[in-house]
Amino acid sequence: MAIRYPGGRKYRPPEQPKKKAPKKKDYSFSNRGKTLEDELDESNAYYLANQIAVIHKKPVPVQIVKVDYPSRSAAVIREAYFKTPSTTDYNGIYNGHHIDFDAKETGIASSFPLKNVHAHQIEHMRNVTAQGGIAFLIVKFTSTGRYFVVPFGQVDRAWKRMESGGRKSIPLSELEEEAIELRAGYRPRLDYLKAISRFGIS
Repeated sequence: MAIRYPGGRKYRPPEQPKKKAPKKKDYSFSNRGKTLEDELDESNAYYLANQIAVIHKKPVPVQIVKVDYPSRSAAVIREAYFKTPSTTDYNGIYNGHHIDFDAKETGIASSFPLKNVHAHQIEHMRNVTAQGGIAFLIVKFTSTGRYFVVPFGQVDRAWKRMESGGRKSIPLSELEEEAIELRAGYRPRLDYLKAISRFGIS
């Protein structure tokens, strides 16, 4: 039976909103959201488990000043200070060689800003290379998902150029020419040791 309003206009039931189809999960970027540090920690765990190398993230020396105990089983640090400036993020042994490097991320797609590196880190890497160790940076361009292993020699030249009044970054074109680009994989996520074998070590 048709229902009508006064005046003869037909009653039309309100339209039900169409249900949106559920979005398909995107599994193509399973590592999206992971930091470079996460990716390197995974890679180092793989190297260790497969007896390829022993490389660890350095603990940061911290002086704890104030701690609260809201309960017997919990402690909350309220105030702390770095004891000394950090040197680099990672070090270890690979094929008898001392490995020492820092992990850096940048959202700039066209260059790596040298302000991301500190003077005491440059000095530390100079000391490492002077003793026959292998020092480098691993740089991740977060906007493009590109990774580069940058030998310390290239970093040092760019640093000295900056100190002489030159540009304050390493342009992407220079990284593409001299650094070693990494392709992210599965196991290990970032095989940076394969890349540094091109530095002339065995």
